[in-house]
Amino acid sequence: MQGQFATPNTHKYSVILPTYNERKNLPVIIWLLAKVFEEQKLEWEVIVVDDASPDGTQEIAKQLAGVYGDDKIVLKPRSGKLGLGTAYIHGLNFCTGDFVIIMDADFSHHPKFIPQFIKLQQAHNLDIVTGTRYRATSTPYLADAAPGGVHGWDLKRKLVSRGANFLADTVLNPGVSDLTGSFRLYRLPVLRHIITVTQSKGYVFQMEMMVRARALGYTVGEVPITFVDRIFGESKLGADEIVSYAKGVWALFTGI
Repeated sequence: MQGQFATPNTHKYSVILPTYNERKNLPVIIWLLAKVFEEQKLEWEVIVVDDASPDGTQEIAKQLAGVYGDDKIVLKPRSGKLGLGTAYIHGLNFCTGDFVIIMDADFSHHPKFIPQFIKLQQAHNLDIVTGTRYRATSTPYLADAAPGGVHGWDLKRKLVSRGANFLADTVLNPGVSDLTGSFRLYRLPVLRHIITVTQSKGYVFQMEMMVRARALGYTVGEVPITFVDRIFGESKLGADEIVSYAKGVWALFTGI
């Protein structure tokens, strides 16, 4: 979406940005986020949850707080790598916005899609908007945009992602086309509620969050996004996470 909203948007948006060794990516992703929010004249903040990165990520975050203001860039580090799910739980404690955006710090998720998330949420008064790499025409609330996609992945990575979504969709039938994605917008109280009933902490966390949301009756919309593999650093997805995901799907199916 380009330009301004038809009516003023007085909501505040909090971005929870988990980081680990993202010193090269952090300045640019923050600049892009600030640019998007300022162009849309929106109130915003970024909660940087860093898991004791040894590469100086926290020092960069402190410098960025000096540039944008410590009310905009809020560094809330942790003592070590404690998992993605707990990073969101930690970051939620410091969010002051009406809505929370979760995303990766490595440019896999481009901030340019955020206005589309907000537009769809406002149009249908949704509880959650999630980015999808795999457009599904059966989704009740789907943004009118070009189909999503993935760039920079090899065939193995694409097959793993497709397979994970197919498995969860077949077994759990959640009505969402991209369960493993981690680019989403939530109402703050909705995210707090869902997190309290979500048991997973690793790669399966995102999938369980969406399954729980649908089971609780929350409304979910989808925006097609282009996912681009990270520019700097290494992917944190490994074989253990894939096995954990499969176990998580089975646990949800059997009613954990």
